[in-house]
Amino acid sequence: MKRTPIAAITAFLAALFLIGAAAGPALAHDSLKSSDPAKGSTVKTVEKVKLEFTARVRMPFVIVRGTDGVQHQAGSAETDGPVVRQALKETLPDGEYTIAYRVVSSDGHPIEGEIPFTVKGAPKPETRSPATETPAAQTSETAAAQPAATQSQAPAAPASSAPAAAATQQAGASSAGFPVWLVVVVGALVGIGVGFLISMRKKRP
Repeated sequence: MKRTPIAAITAFLAALFLIGAAAGPALAHDSLKSSDPAKGSTVKTVEKVKLEFTARVRMPFVIVRGTDGVQHQAGSAETDGPVVRQALKETLPDGEYTIAYRVVSSDGHPIEGEIPFTVKGAPKPETRSPATETPAAQTSETAAAQPAATQSQAPAAPASSAPAAAATQQAGASSAGFPVWLVVVVGALVGIGVGFLISMRKKRP
């Protein structure tokens, strides 16, 4: 049986098609299926990053950085089959960010890429104004200063009366050292002496 050229070409093309169909799944690598936040999206709040691939991946490495280069990821990324989750240090404030990832696919080939997104309308942390905190701080400082002032003023009263007490003690000591009876005796002796001298002068011729 002779084959025509058309039949030979048809058989050759069919063989190429079967080889390509069989090699297609083997040559196809795993890829990123979706992400949260999505690429190029604008979100209000981001508390963690989620990446989902077409097949199971391993050895994940995820970085979340802002335009200023500051990184916001906390700890290492965790895998759950084809899903990779990365925790953040805190809820991201408004700004532009990029998720840079690198994983190893199920066939051993590395997969890496970047996902830009924007945060807008994030809730701002509550802050207390200095005017609100100042009266409480002054009240506590005043309450702490009052006991100290009372303690410092308490010993002052005895100190002010100390000179008067000392003068009274000195006067008592001086009066106790020179008794009144001695003054009387000395005066009596002087009077007797004077009388004796006067009587002697009268007896002379």
